[in-house]
Amino acid sequence: MIGLCLLCCASAFAGESNVLAWEGRTMGTFYTMKISGVAQDAKLTAALRGAVEQRLDELNRQMSHYLPESELSRFNRSTSTAPWKISPAFARVMRHALEVNRASDGAFDPALGALINLWGFGPGGTPGRVPSDAEISAARQLCGAQHLWLNERDELQKEIPGLQLNLGGVAKGFAADEAARVLRERGYKNLFVSLGGEVVTLGCNAEGRPWQVGIERPHYGSAPGAALCAIVPLSGCALSTSGDAHNFFRDAHGKVFAHLLDPATGRPVSNNLASVTVLAPDGLTADSLTKPLYILGLERGLRWIEQRPDAAALFVVRETDGRLRLVPSSRFPVFQTLE
Repeated sequence: MIGLCLLCCASAFAGESNVLAWEGRTMGTFYTMKISGVAQDAKLTAALRGAVEQRLDELNRQMSHYLPESELSRFNRSTSTAPWKISPAFARVMRHALEVNRASDGAFDPALGALINLWGFGPGGTPGRVPSDAEISAARQLCGAQHLWLNERDELQKEIPGLQLNLGGVAKGFAADEAARVLRERGYKNLFVSLGGEVVTLGCNAEGRPWQVGIERPHYGSAPGAALCAIVPLSGCALSTSGDAHNFFRDAHGKVFAHLLDPATGRPVSNNLASVTVLAPDGLTADSLTKPLYILGLERGLRWIEQRPDAAALFVVRETDGRLRLVPSSRFPVFQTLE
């Protein structure tokens, strides 16, 4: 399992005709594939499903922090500081993650494994205990992308023997891109791919319109997709959402501690954002930008995303009275607000 953040979900397309569609579970999460303009065909569906899942399984063997023998897990267990050869896809995702780390001044960090595990949000963990200041300080000494190098030969090297990667904030978006690529290379031009909530689209839906994608109305403890706050039209781009509504715990006083950790403090982010949705040309970019935007908060996040011509964002803000306020960046497309 690469990771799970089911905040961005497809709105239901019940009753569609002339759409080849199937759902499944792979990489520890659920996915939905839709191809408009193609009638349902059991043999074709099985063939396409097999091809998509073969590629996703391959990526899982490379970048999962849950599979003990994945490339990433073996790198994490290793105490060697020598260069470590990784697969081309792993290197591409890692290189992008390091670029976003630098661009966000460290707000996004793919090397927070020790902290994520300490808070119980890593593989095999059970969130529920607030670590001590000393534990957080010790874990922070084992974190930081500044202690990583990736050379042109796709060799990854860590400066600290105990440093551990966690690509839950970027790998799912790339996996959605790859699922779409598998279908696109077979000649399909109207695609909808949702993998663990990461959405990648191409062309149009069965009605000849852009795909209609729902943004979840965040509510602590609700089932993913239980309610929507907006509908966004998508074609030829990707959408990703991060927030605190599902992967969290409360302490004895009711305070929420979510899985999104601030690298600067080693603690869960505490701000008035419920979620951040990013629209970008591809899933890798969209997925990787949601986390730093959430960590930066509304004001700094808006300034940062406006400097990127390749992306736009929608911030969902929790007001003091419990209401939600939607704040789009200037390039975010016109969307339908749901009461």
